[in-house]
Amino acid sequence: MHRICCIALLSLVCSPSVFGQQGVLKPIEDRADLPRVLLIGDSISMGYTVPTRKLLADKANVHRIPANGGPTTRGLANIDKWLGDGDWDLIHFNWGIHDLKHQADGTRQVEPAAYEKNLRALVAKLKATGAKLVWASTTPIPKGKLNPDRTFGDETHYNEIAARVMTELDVPINDLHGYVMPRFDELHRPQDLHYTSAGSDFLAERVADVIEQHLSE
Repeated sequence: MHRICCIALLSLVCSPSVFGQQGVLKPIEDRADLPRVLLIGDSISMGYTVPTRKLLADKANVHRIPANGGPTTRGLANIDKWLGDGDWDLIHFNWGIHDLKHQADGTRQVEPAAYEKNLRALVAKLKATGAKLVWASTTPIPKGKLNPDRTFGDETHYNEIAARVMTELDVPINDLHGYVMPRFDELHRPQDLHYTSAGSDFLAERVADVIEQHLSE
């Protein structure tokens, strides 16, 4: 019973609805004297959104898409709506963890070739805004059984694809994977690719530093 309760609590803590209740998905009001930043990503980015805002208080208006960014297919279906009419100064973005998720038939939700094709289409949409772009590499997949299932190490292959695309398209890379890897075992939740509060704070430090660096250039 204790184990079942813990799993239910973990699911609740990591669910988008709880992030929304904490204000992550709610729109923010801009300060006219600050640049406008947009975060695009899945629940990992939802975890570091609020601490990133706090770190960049008085430096940037940090918005995020009002949803879990999911796989690249969801990105393509929603990117125009997510970008809206906003005059973005910088967009920090990632897709990957959902793309490599296993399907019932043994395939991944988005196979590598389609992932590359989708990334190229998404970057074209983002570049059309005129904003500075920063790609965040996909964070690690832990060993062991996950639900939904993913394979340890798959993110490395997807990150290699993304790095090739971003290098070719001249998009800077925030290597969150390399940044968190030395402390991953300490900062992620047991049998889960999500992070503790300390882990999200740790990621936010890197995200905020990279955003501030590129805004100042």
